[in-house]
This record gives sequence, C-alpha cells and structure tokens, in this order.
Amino acid sequence: MFVVIGVCWLPATAVSGEDFLRDLQTQAITADVSPFGHWGPDPAKYTAWGSHTNRLIPVYTFGTKGAGKGIDLTDYTGANSVYRSAEELRRIYGSIPTHTLNPQAEYLDQTDLAAIQRAGFSAGKKHIFLVIFDGMDWQTTWIAATYNRRDVAYREGRGAGLHFLDYTANGTTQFGWMVTTPHNEGTDVDIDEQRVLNPGGKLRGGYNVEKAGPNPWTPGNDPYYPIAKTAGDAKGVGEHAYPDSASTAMAMTSGVKTYNNAINVDVTGHHVPAVAHELQERGLKIGVLTSVPISHATPACAYAQNVDRDDYQDIARDLVGLPSISHPNKPLSGVDVLIGGGFGDELKEHKAQGKNYVPGNPWMSAEDRRKIDVAHGGRYVVSERTAGVSGRAGLTAAAEAAAGGDQRLFGFYGVAKTKGCLPFQTADGRYDPAIGRSKVAQEYTTADINENPTLADMTAAALKVLETNRSGFWLMVEAGDVDWANHDDNIDTSIGAVNSGDAAVKTITDWVERHSNWNESLLIVTADHGHYLVVDRPEMLTGKSGK
Repeated sequence: MFVVIGVCWLPATAVSGEDFLRDLQTQAITADVSPFGHWGPDPAKYTAWGSHTNRLIPVYTFGTKGAGKGIDLTDYTGANSVYRSAEELRRIYGSIPTHTLNPQAEYLDQTDLAAIQRAGFSAGKKHIFLVIFDGMDWQTTWIAATYNRRDVAYREGRGAGLHFLDYTANGTTQFGWMVTTPHNEGTDVDIDEQRVLNPGGKLRGGYNVEKAGPNPWTPGNDPYYPIAKTAGDAKGVGEHAYPDSASTAMAMTSGVKTYNNAINVDVTGHHVPAVAHELQERGLKIGVLTSVPISHATPACAYAQNVDRDDYQDIARDLVGLPSISHPNKPLSGVDVLIGGGFGDELKEHKAQGKNYVPGNPWMSAEDRRKIDVAHGGRYVVSERTAGVSGRAGLTAAAEAAAGGDQRLFGFYGVAKTKGCLPFQTADGRYDPAIGRSKVAQEYTTADINENPTLADMTAAALKVLETNRSGFWLMVEAGDVDWANHDDNIDTSIGAVNSGDAAVKTITDWVERHSNWNESLLIVTADHGHYLVVDRPEMLTGKSGK
C-alpha cells in the first residue's frame, strides 16, 4: 500500500505515527489524490466533490423494537416501505417520481421518522430524542468506527466501534436506512413577503435504486446520479435533485417532504406544524441544541417557520418566541432550551435575510438577546461565552439556575473566526485540524477550547432543565460540525465530529438509564443527508504498518 506526499508515493508506514490520520488527510489534500479514497465520482481526484448527495442514510433507533404499531422500525421497511406503493409515493411527493417505485425496496422514507416520534408519544413515550449528525452517511460512520477500533471490523451493515453502533438499549435498538431526497430543488422565494414564487421548483426529487444503490454500502451503476449530474456532461442535469439540510431536517421534524431551503413550510409556502409544536401543546418541554449556529437549517427546522433557511435572525425569533417575519402578530411560544453556536460572528449586511436585517450578529440580533434575558424581563436564563470562564461550568450553572427557577435556558457559544461554530474536534480528540478542501486549517486558542462547552456538555445542561417537567420532553441534538467537515473533504475533522456527537448520544443513553427506561423513552440517531466519500482502502485508517 502507498500514500502520497507531495507528488511522490511512499509506503504506508509513513502515516503510522502519532497522528497518522492527520498526516493522511494532509497528504491527500496536498496531492489531491489518495489510495485511501476520494470525495466524489472521480477516483483520480481526492476533492472532486464537496457537497451533498442523494445516498441512502442509516437510521439507528432505541426504544422502538416491539414497542407497538407505528413505533417499530419494521412498520416502515421491507414490505412496508412506502417505495413499494404508488399510492404512498403520490402522498409524499404529490406525484410518482420517475424510476422511484421499487417493489423490492427495503428502505424507509425520511418523513417516516416524524411518524415514529408521533406514534411514540401517542403510545406513552415521555422522552423523545432526535439526534442528527448533519451530513453523516454510512461511509462517514464507517471511517470513524474503523479509526476508533484500529481495525476494519465490518464492510456492510450496522457495524461496531461507536457508542450508538454498539449500544443495545436493553434489546430495543433497530437499524435501517432511508431516502432523503427533497420534493424539489430550485424553488425561488420572496423572504420579505414570505412567499414561494415558483411552486414545484426546477428539478424534482426521487430515488432511482439502479443508479444509486439498494443500501448505503452498495453503490449504483451511475456515479454521477447522487449529485444530480449527467455522466460525461459537466453541465448536464441529472434525474433527481439531491437534498439540503433544511428539506431533510423538516422531513424528520414535520413529516412533510418539501423544497430545499424550506423551514417548516410546504412546497407552496404554507406553514407546517412540527412534532415539537404538537408536543408542546400537550405539555411537553422542547429543547434544541447544535454545535453550529443556533438558527442554522437543522435547529431551525425543530421549531421555526420560514420560506428560506437563510433568514437567520427571524428564525431565531421563532425559536425564542419573539415576533418574526413569519409570525408578526402572534409569535410562536418558543422552545424551553436553545443552546448552540453563533457567538462573536458579526456582519454589517446580509441581503439574504431581507429588509429587516439588523446589522451585527447574523444569527440573533443583540436586541433580541437582550429581550429574552431574565435580567431584562425575558423568559431565558442566558449563558454566553465569557472571557476566562469555563464554557462547561458557565453553562451548567445557568442550567441549574433555570431548572431551579422553572425558567428557560439560552446558551450562546462559538468561535467568531469559524462563523460561530464550536471548535472542531479532530480524530485524535484534540483540536488541531488538518487542512481540507479549503486549504485552510482551523486554529484555536486555549480560550477557544476552554470557554466553549462541548456538544455533550450542552446535552447534559439541557437535560437538567427538561427533566423538571413531569409530562416529559422532546429534544433535538445536532452534531452540525460533521457536515462542515465533509464539505471540506476532511476526514480528520469528520471523524472528530462523529466522535464528539457520539459522546452526546452517550450522555442521552446514560440519562435514560439513570432517570427513565426504554419503555418510556425513544431515541433516533441518524443524519439528514450524506456527502460523497468513497473509501477504497479502509485499512489505511488503522495506522498499522505494512497494511
């Protein structure tokens, strides 16, 4: 086996040192080719693609096996797959997409996850967790598990080597995979009027199993299909659209398939209720956490409603119950816990947010932060990144105060130079990323690390507040840095992000074992969409000489 350094090929022992994974990534980017694998349809170019795909996405559930009708994953897979039924396809797409009806389909649809959550609550589940590893497809999970074990333990199926892969939830865990395609791509909107201009968009969604493959680890016969391209024609448009993080998150939080960029609105722009809205009306508390900015697409879809994912400040207003462009006269109630990134980022203008953009922090205006603070008559105990203060300690203290005073919790953290994201953990657990597609490696100060909580810290803090409600709660946790790492074609930060998110999952399962059980709790671990990593030699991730 060989690796690339510059334009020279050297034995694999050259990347078996202390941080061999960082070296492997650096060499792949420097030469733009690697025997390990590649991103995109061209094996001769390591960075051939840096965006999403139409690949099938794994689903891991806990507290579902044998839990009743509509909760068990088998109610949506195999013979029960909506992709075996023309009637069901027409229901979720509004029509039957080309080459999408498949009598042998084993996969479910992303909208089925919302149905599972609703069925779980109706059957008596009190604690519903939705953990979304943004951008984590089967290949992303595989490289993390392989690196962690230092062994290629599997080449298909669920696998082992991460907590959410290994944990059994007292025999109630299940595994499947789902279609994540949107209703359409290319829908244009007017943000100021909150109006859809061309319902139906320019390219419809669908899933061609011959072109894309029957499961996440088996590729189809057209490597350009997953990225909506036509082989041999760089400008050619493919058969079906690939998804973004908004349409996919909304499918899981509302059960409605919509256009790329939509935040809980249907293809015509009408508001759609999310699972969280329904459960809040029934007395449950609602929590939303993310490692990226608080009003980014995935956390937005937990609760907000907007025709465009880029209207961040208005989305934040929906999340915390302030008047917004979508709800100017009767604001939404707001979530009980909102913790994420965005702190420190500043922009004088942001045309994508429309005429009412307030210069300053693009994710939430300073005035809105002041309004929600209990210190100014608001409903949230606010915890922000503070110089010299431990992020974990500061957030924990705020959570304890909110829980003790029956108040809400808002946490605002991040690093300004990375658009307010939390520090990106690397494969070895440190915070010294290798270069990626951007050719720039993130650099963090000691303060950046110490003054920010981890996603697991955020999860623990949220649970302190949510567990005070006897009726139960709904909690979304997003490991959003997986997506940012994969956009950067960076296996170093991708593996680190998966492990960081996995620690948050363990925080949840530990809480269930201490405070609840899998009869009254339901956990879904999945991703919103995938990227395009192709792994040719997974053994190079083990760091073993001579492999």
